[in-house]
Amino acid sequence: MSEKKQSIISASPKARKFARELGADIHQIHGSQREGRVSEDDIRSFIKASLSEKVPKKQAIVTQEYDHSEFGEIDIQEIPRIKKIAGPHLIKSWNEIPHVTHHDEADITELEEFRTSLRDIHTGEKIKITPLAFTIRALVKALMEFPNFNSSLDIENQKIILKKYFHIGIAVDTPHGLMVPKIRDVDKKDINAISSDLKRVSEACKNLKIDKKEFFGGSITISNLGNIGGSFFTPIINQPEVAILGIGRAETKQVFINGKYENKIMLPLSLSYDHRIIDGAEGARFCVHLKESLGKDFAYKLAV
Repeated sequence: MSEKKQSIISASPKARKFARELGADIHQIHGSQREGRVSEDDIRSFIKASLSEKVPKKQAIVTQEYDHSEFGEIDIQEIPRIKKIAGPHLIKSWNEIPHVTHHDEADITELEEFRTSLRDIHTGEKIKITPLAFTIRALVKALMEFPNFNSSLDIENQKIILKKYFHIGIAVDTPHGLMVPKIRDVDKKDINAISSDLKRVSEACKNLKIDKKEFFGGSITISNLGNIGGSFFTPIINQPEVAILGIGRAETKQVFINGKYENKIMLPLSLSYDHRIIDGAEGARFCVHLKESLGKDFAYKLAV
């Protein structure tokens, strides 16, 4: 049967080579040219259609292989609505984006000393600013220096869309599931305004009182696990963005500096990026810039 099918497929050697390079079976491709001849455009269309059907096909074959109740007591619950919505999006991002995750640590000793020393100039009361607000400011400075991280990929037209705005997505853990609202125009806000926005969107998400449009139009996302625990992990890029920054819990460590050990507060950073747009060298430079902005003598600059 396969030999007969192969004998009636008409395609040029160039088209056949093109199909092999893309891993496409030319015998499954319908030719649009005269007498069913397969062209390179037919191959491209076939690949595009296959990719668009990739996620549904994978989901369709996932079945329960056996009855779990045979082995003991179980409790069956509904998947929360938000997780049902997020699940296919996460699968699509993981399957379509070639992820690379760069792990590093930032010395935030000076930043923490500065942050915890902030007081109201009128009342003298301590001002509570979350460390995340400083990280957001530092992240925006890095985006300005490395614009590829503030972009999206237009696959159909083979273009990179560079964004001139700075809207930072924040992964918010809620009883209903994970939500990612955006803090808008961060480059135009001081540290107090950013901190206030963080509280506002977090409460809105937890109370399900946030507008759907707040989940779209981001530059980059931050997934902060610092208040829970852990160090390094691999955050999944929030498509159509091209990068996401994961933050672990800061810890005091002994660091060898200038011939001696010193206690430093180190912040774990996990930066995942789309390798189609960002290469390893650019990813490393981005992390170095971010570390410097969070490091010694830079904290006060992030507050203004």
